[in-house]
Amino acid sequence: MEEKKPRAPRGTGGARQNGRASRKSDGSAAGEGSVKKTRSYKHVQLEHERPQLTKAGSQGQGGRRRQDGQRRRSFASPKKDPNATLKIIPLGGLDAIGKNMTAFECKGDMVLDDAGLMFPDDNHPGVDLILPDYTYVLENADKLRGIIITHGHEDHTGSLPYLVKDLDRSVPIYGTKMTLGLIEGKFAEHRIKNAKLVEIKPGDQVKLGCITAEFFAVNHSIPGSVGVFFQSPAGNVLHTGDFKLDQTPIDGVTTDFGALSKFSQMGVDLMMSDSTNAQNPNFTPSEAEVGKELAKIIAQAKGRVIIASFASHIHRMQQICDAAVASGRKVVVTGRSMIQNTDIARRLGYLDISDADLIDAYELKGVPPEQVVIMCTGSQGEPLSALARIANGEHRTISMEEGDTVIISATPVPGNEKAVTRVINGLAKIGADVYDKSRARVHVSGHAGAEELKLVLSIVQPKAFMPVHGEATHLRAHARLAEATGVPSDNVFICENGESLELSSHGVRRGETVQSGIVFVDGLSVGDTSQDVLDERSALAAQGFAAIAAAVSCKKKGLAGAVQVEMRGITGGDDDFLVREAQTAVRNALARQLDKGAGAKELKKAGKDALLSLLWERTKTRPMVVVNLLEV
Repeated sequence: MEEKKPRAPRGTGGARQNGRASRKSDGSAAGEGSVKKTRSYKHVQLEHERPQLTKAGSQGQGGRRRQDGQRRRSFASPKKDPNATLKIIPLGGLDAIGKNMTAFECKGDMVLDDAGLMFPDDNHPGVDLILPDYTYVLENADKLRGIIITHGHEDHTGSLPYLVKDLDRSVPIYGTKMTLGLIEGKFAEHRIKNAKLVEIKPGDQVKLGCITAEFFAVNHSIPGSVGVFFQSPAGNVLHTGDFKLDQTPIDGVTTDFGALSKFSQMGVDLMMSDSTNAQNPNFTPSEAEVGKELAKIIAQAKGRVIIASFASHIHRMQQICDAAVASGRKVVVTGRSMIQNTDIARRLGYLDISDADLIDAYELKGVPPEQVVIMCTGSQGEPLSALARIANGEHRTISMEEGDTVIISATPVPGNEKAVTRVINGLAKIGADVYDKSRARVHVSGHAGAEELKLVLSIVQPKAFMPVHGEATHLRAHARLAEATGVPSDNVFICENGESLELSSHGVRRGETVQSGIVFVDGLSVGDTSQDVLDERSALAAQGFAAIAAAVSCKKKGLAGAVQVEMRGITGGDDDFLVREAQTAVRNALARQLDKGAGAKELKKAGKDALLSLLWERTKTRPMVVVNLLEV
C-alpha cells in the first residue's frame, strides 16, 4: 500500500520562503505528487518505555484526520438580532501570562476559546500545575457547542485534559493539524479516549450554535497558530490569538493581513489581542535572525553543542537541525517532551530532518564530540530537565566536558531567572562556553511588539478593544496603544478574570462577574490544595516543624509519662540541652493547666504556646507546632 508523504506547511503565498525544498528521508528532492512506501516506526511510548523518534514520513495512529480534498464550508453571517447579547467571559489569562481561557455565550450557545494552564513558581510549593477555575463552563455545559484551541502551547492547551474529564459529555475540539497532534499526545498521557478532535485550516468556518467561527493564519513560535473571528447575532468579535508579524518566517506562514482587512470591512465590534510584548517599543525580530546566529555558533564550536529550548518551538528546532546538518553534525534529541514533540512534528510534516541525521542518545558512545548537536529541554532551569541533569553529571547517556558549547535558546519565564542562572553557573564551572540572549541573538520572542500591535489595530479599526494575554502592566500598555490608534477610551476595557463584557446592538458594556480563580494540581489531587495548605508548606520551609507528644490523665489531673518534643528544620533542634529545656517548659505548662481542670483544647494551646515562647527566646523562630495528646 502506498500513500503520499506529508507536505510541509505552506503560507498564504503557497510556497515555503526559507529556500528549503521538501525532502525525502534520504535527502533527495520530492515533488508534491511523489509517493513512497509506508515505513514502519516505533511509536512514542508514553507510560513505561523510553520514547522513540519516528522514522521520517511515517504516519501515526491518530483519532482524527481531515480528508484530502475536503471542501471548506462557509456559512452566511448570522442574522443580526437587536435583542441579542453576546457575553465575553475571560476565565483566565488576564492576571498572568498563562491559563488562557475565554467563554463566548449567546442565545443559549457557548463556545470556549483556549484551555491553558500556568506553571507554579516559588509561591506555590509542591504544586505541579495551575489551572483556571472553569466552574462556570461546567455549570453551563449543556450550552457548550465546541472548544477552539488557537495553538499548541501549554498556556493554551494544558487544562484541556482536566476539563474534558470533568465534562459529562463529549464536546468537539477544533484546532489545526499541529495543535491536535500535541493534544492527542496529551490525551494519551491522561488516558482520554474517543475525544472529538476536528481539524481546521486557516480560512475554514465552523458553525457552533448561533455563533460562527472563522479561522485565519497568524505567525507565532509554533506552527499551526490561528486567530478567530466570531460572528453572532449580537455582533462580531476578533480574537488574534498569540501572534507576531514576522515577514520571513521559517515555514512561510505569515499573519494574514488580507483576512484582518476583510474582517475590518465586515465590522469588528470588539477586538481581543495578545498583550505579552506591548511594552516593547519595537518590532519583534524575525525567527530567521536566530537561525543565522545558531549556524555561526555551531560552525565555530569545537566540542559538543547542547541547545536548550522550548520543546514546542518547532521553528527553532528546524533551524537547529539545519545548522547541525550544514556543519556535518548529527542531531541527538533528549528530554521526554522534546522527544515527543519532535516525533509529532516529523510525523505531521512540520519538522524536516532525515533519519540519517538523527542518532539516539544511547548511541552516542564512540561518536566524536565535534560531530554532535544535542537538542534538550531545560531552558527554564527546571531541576529535573535534561540540561540540569547534564550540568549536574546525572544524565544517563550525555556527559559534558570542558570546551563544550551550551546555548540557552529561550527567555526565562518571570520567576525562573534564578533557576536559569543556577544552571548556567553550573555549566560554567565545568568549563562550558555558554551562550544566552545577553551574549548573542539566540532567541527572539514569538509575540508582537508595540509597533506591530499598533499596525494590527490600525488595520482592524475595532469599535471596542479588550487587551488579553498578559499581566496588568502589559494589558494597560496595550490599552494605551489602542487609544493612540483611535479607539475611544470609553471603549477600551481592561478586565479581570471572571469580569464579563456584553456586546449588543447598543455597543459593549461591562456585565456580571462570574466565578473564577485558580485550581492547583498537586500530584493526583486537582482542586483540593488550598492557599492555607500552601501557607503551611511555606511556613515549614521557612521556620521548621516541632511535634509535642504527651499522655495525660484528666481524672487524676496529671501527666502519665514523659513529654516528648521532636524538632525538624529548627536551628538547635538537634541540641540535647534545648530539647530537654523544651520538654521541661511544655511539661510545666501542661501540669498547670491540668491542675485547673482544663480540657484537651486548652492543654494543646498551653503546650504549643510554651514551646513557641521558648523557641522564640532561644532561636527567634516560630515553627509550625503540632500537639498530640493521649488521654488515659
